[in-house]
Amino acid sequence: MEIVKVWSEDGAGKVVEIPADMMARDVCQLLVYKSHCLDDNAWTLVEHHPILGLERCLEDHELVVQVQASMSSDSKFLFRKNYAKYEFFRNPLNFFPEQMVAWCQESDGSIPQSQLLQNFLNSSSCPEIQGHLYLKEPGRKSWKKLYMFLRRSGLYYSTKGTSKEPRHLQLLSDLEDSNIFTIITGRKLHNAPTDYQFCIKPSKARSDCKELKMLCAEDEQSRTCWMTAFRLLKYGIVLYQSYNVPQQRKSNLSPFSAPVRSVSENSLVAMDFSGRTGRVIDNPVEAQSAALEEGQTWRKRSQRMNVLGSPSPLHPSSLSTVIHRTQVWFHGRIMREEAHRMIIQQGQVDGLFLLRDSQSNPKAFVLTLCHHQKIKHFQILPCEEDGQVFFSLDDGATKFTDLIHLVEFYQLNRGVLPCKLKHPCTAVAL
Repeated sequence: MEIVKVWSEDGAGKVVEIPADMMARDVCQLLVYKSHCLDDNAWTLVEHHPILGLERCLEDHELVVQVQASMSSDSKFLFRKNYAKYEFFRNPLNFFPEQMVAWCQESDGSIPQSQLLQNFLNSSSCPEIQGHLYLKEPGRKSWKKLYMFLRRSGLYYSTKGTSKEPRHLQLLSDLEDSNIFTIITGRKLHNAPTDYQFCIKPSKARSDCKELKMLCAEDEQSRTCWMTAFRLLKYGIVLYQSYNVPQQRKSNLSPFSAPVRSVSENSLVAMDFSGRTGRVIDNPVEAQSAALEEGQTWRKRSQRMNVLGSPSPLHPSSLSTVIHRTQVWFHGRIMREEAHRMIIQQGQVDGLFLLRDSQSNPKAFVLTLCHHQKIKHFQILPCEEDGQVFFSLDDGATKFTDLIHLVEFYQLNRGVLPCKLKHPCTAVAL
């Protein structure tokens, strides 16, 4: 047995004792069980290197003890959600722009898009990702724009324009003994030409910057394409098997799995107390009515909205104005930049969302939502009608008695939003 320490987003750590052959997936299951959080198969262990400014999500099948042995003393594991972990299996066309995908054997584009993933998973086929990337020149702050090719045998760059001739191809890195990381320090530190940096790090290199291959893409979509293709070409069918494990686990629960709940990601149960905190109602009459009536109806009754009997519906102790604070998607007074960081960390998939207090209007809230790898913000304003407060995203056209009711509605209906709310952006306390 080995000791592994895992950290949560709030800076708390948990020590777990695990066998040497335990995979990242099972360590996540163990942490889900110990932390009483909802298991939706999106939890991951993140290998985090603060000094180098790098991080990556461990693949489900990786042996945690083995990864820990290759990490430097300053690096650590984080426990975090990543909804995009297997998103490319669900929506492959969003991840692989047509102009970036080629085949070693000249096929004149005859391979249909539907077979795209099969060709990545089939070890005998030769998919190839091509396009321009910036490469940081070793020991200097300058970057060079090169035409690159990612194949099963490694990442190459052309020494002559966009030529694919073998004599013009130079191997930059292999896949077998390397891992691909996101650079999290921002573009200023490395004088990067864009925000879309990533890095290939040899598995054996602990903290030596000289061995890192620092790369930079033109936009988020192409960075995602390069990084996803790297994973697929390196691990192949193993990723697909890991993607299928949750379906198999439903019928054969592992010893670490949390109690199974019938919760669909698209329509989460209104009151989900599997997160960090539970709702506390001091008034026993209110607590009893909540338990009896469940669902939405008890919240809609204005005479039950007030826990402490305050005469004003805008009083902060009014149930409708505080009940959302128990929800895993509500993050209080975080800044816009922090909301961006959390969404980016948890995968930038369509429908990933959180709610927070508005910085500009103390009575309003903001919905932060990801769509097409872009992060958008929508203000939720309070409006008063017949002495009761309602919340609205669309200037009062659709009104809700509280934010939970609002979130439930937009999980089922797109309304004025670019997509439905699908995945709550959560932080768990270990």
